[in-house]
Amino acid sequence: MKQQGVDLLLVEDNISDAELTIRHLKKNNMANSLIHVKNGEEALEFIFATGKYGDQIDHIQRPKLILLDIHMPKVSGIEVLQKIKADPRTQSIPVIILTSSKEDPDIQKCYALGANSYIVKPVNFESFAEAIKNLGFYWLLLNQPPVNKV
Repeated sequence: MKQQGVDLLLVEDNISDAELTIRHLKKNNMANSLIHVKNGEEALEFIFATGKYGDQIDHIQRPKLILLDIHMPKVSGIEVLQKIKADPRTQSIPVIILTSSKEDPDIQKCYALGANSYIVKPVNFESFAEAIKNLGFYWLLLNQPPVNKV
């Protein structure tokens, strides 16, 4: 299952939200190289090339951007964020929290751990579509990340 050049890793356990996000990224030509995983455990396996992703060349596989829900089964998004930002190989990957939680402790914790942005999923369909379009445009096309040499 080796792949190269993953642009975006979507970590979302809600299938409807994932499908909607993917649809809008595709509509705006920003999902050419997108991987969707359904929980934090699978996200960590993908990012660090372990478990079912253990046969991958991890430095090629690391995504350019991670969209991360925080309330998920197995391993929470906050735990995933903590592990990403604690590892020199992955700490420069932009992580955008895309969640339904407006809870201040969640927001504070995510920024303290190094989240690059915290976006509350809009309930309104048009607002959600616009947010995904803008998010993909900025982080995948405009943002210039550092080259990770680790």
